[in-house]
Amino acid sequence: MNNYSVILIVFFILIWGCNSPQNQKNPYLHHGEGYVEVNGGKIWYAILGEGDQPPILCLHGGPGGNSASYYNLSELSKERPIIMFDQLGTGRSDHHQDTSLLKVDLFVEQVEAVKSELKLNEYYLTGGSWGAALALEYYEAHPEGIKGIIFNSPYFSTPIWTEDADKLVAALPDSIKAAIYEAERDSLFNTPAYDAANTYFASLHGRRKEKIKHAYDTIDSKRNTFIYNYMWGPSEFTATGTLRNYDNHQSLKKVNVPALFTTGEFDEARPETVEKLSKLVPDSKFVVIPDAGHSTLNDNGKAVRIAIKEFINNIENE
Repeated sequence: MNNYSVILIVFFILIWGCNSPQNQKNPYLHHGEGYVEVNGGKIWYAILGEGDQPPILCLHGGPGGNSASYYNLSELSKERPIIMFDQLGTGRSDHHQDTSLLKVDLFVEQVEAVKSELKLNEYYLTGGSWGAALALEYYEAHPEGIKGIIFNSPYFSTPIWTEDADKLVAALPDSIKAAIYEAERDSLFNTPAYDAANTYFASLHGRRKEKIKHAYDTIDSKRNTFIYNYMWGPSEFTATGTLRNYDNHQSLKKVNVPALFTTGEFDEARPETVEKLSKLVPDSKFVVIPDAGHSTLNDNGKAVRIAIKEFINNIENE
């Protein structure tokens, strides 16, 4: 090989390196909203803040929930864009009751559709509850450009989740427990007693404080209870849907980017369990959000924002 050939090879390597995703900045994102076409309809997304700093892409819980809780991250948008979207079938996206669309891989495709639409080259990924499972699934399929992951009050495994739920239910008053055990024994969940038990459980381990209405949250954004019931079940502590045997927690061992695990002090994603799961990711960070249930962004959003900001600052200051 002559010197001219060597020079050409070096030149093309340098050109490739300059144009690789790792060396490309994000496009400048503007505050606003839009829609992306996916298999089955259109999904709505919103960008809070603006700029070309690596944004935070947020995946909401449920399944069948909506992204409204992520308005409570808007304070972080002073430094970087916050991207939120409603998964197909719920919120401000197209609604449906087509069970053929309720597959985990299709939810992963929705995340990829938003990322591709916004042409993101590097970003942080966060998911809460079911959104944490989706974040892990998405990372396995499309790790490119992800600088770090925040797993908030995470769900990765139905067996682990229901084991925690059983412990929390066992600590409830006898009358509440009796209503739950009777409903599960008879598979009869549409009773006033079961509804009351569900409400009581949620007041302890779900949203413990009055719901915060954010200034950006101005349009009715309905959840989809059909999706929740079909994929999960009648309550947080009873799994009867298509996810009843779901277990992907061992995939946490494959995560090789910085990871932050947070959960509420009184969360149904119990702190003891989340801490154990966090240890599957090397050098991850674990933070308990004080005085909060599962709805940490509502119950103590300030503490969540501080944890996320410190996590990202540590990555970017390395």
